[in-house]
Amino acid sequence: MKNTVATFKKMKENGEKISMLTSYDYSTAKLVDEAGVNAILVGDSLGNVMLGYENTIPVTVEDMIHHGAAVCRGAKNALVVVDMPFLSYQTSVYDAVVNAGRIMKETGCAAVKLEGGKSVCPQIKAIVDASIPVVAHLGLTPQSINAFGGYKVQGKSLEAAKQLIEDAKAVEEAGAFALTLECVPEKLARMISDMLSIPTIGIGAGNGCDGQVLVYADMLSMFSDFTPKFVRSFAQVGEIMSQAFRDYDAAVKDGSFPAPEHTYKIDDEVIEKLY
Repeated sequence: MKNTVATFKKMKENGEKISMLTSYDYSTAKLVDEAGVNAILVGDSLGNVMLGYENTIPVTVEDMIHHGAAVCRGAKNALVVVDMPFLSYQTSVYDAVVNAGRIMKETGCAAVKLEGGKSVCPQIKAIVDASIPVVAHLGLTPQSINAFGGYKVQGKSLEAAKQLIEDAKAVEEAGAFALTLECVPEKLARMISDMLSIPTIGIGAGNGCDGQVLVYADMLSMFSDFTPKFVRSFAQVGEIMSQAFRDYDAAVKDGSFPAPEHTYKIDDEVIEKLY
């Protein structure tokens, strides 16, 4: 069945866990979709995973549209959410609506995601008023990595925890239909999840959230540059791929590939007439 915003709401009400994974291309999205995962996030993490940047800051709207459209072509049932990249919504409410509209129109996605609390509530409300569903994002917000001074757990002090709770309530009030909580202490994330009527999707926020999201390359051990504490490896796909590449290289160089079963035939009479 096709997952929608209404699906998320119903799953929250029924106490059902929501599964989400990132994807950045057609082939991966198709596999994730066929596995029955509820939602696919085309994250600006593609800057790290696909484009080789040190962080998400350089990612553009055009990057998100390019990858988002490919994912949408591969996903038939999963709800596809596309990240709004750095400075595509912070500059003004007008810019936020225009860029969210571009992303939805040019990718075919079901929703956009943006980072921030009270400060971006005017943008969230305006985007939602334009009939574009929004997923909010609090806690460790990678686009603010320079302001945070690194990748750190958020909400550990009393003041910070109170601010997270206030921001969570604010984005819900502004119209977000779901909230991502990243690198938030488990007990705080559970408290926020219980307070809200919208589902929370955790990443490094414990099991008290209404759902979970991971970067697919992390959970398949394909991306080894940096592995956060909260990542669980579900398969050593990176190791399998590396060995396959080595085996291919060796087979080409020793002449065992391509073998007769990998080639096409032509009548010898035709060949003889060519001489």
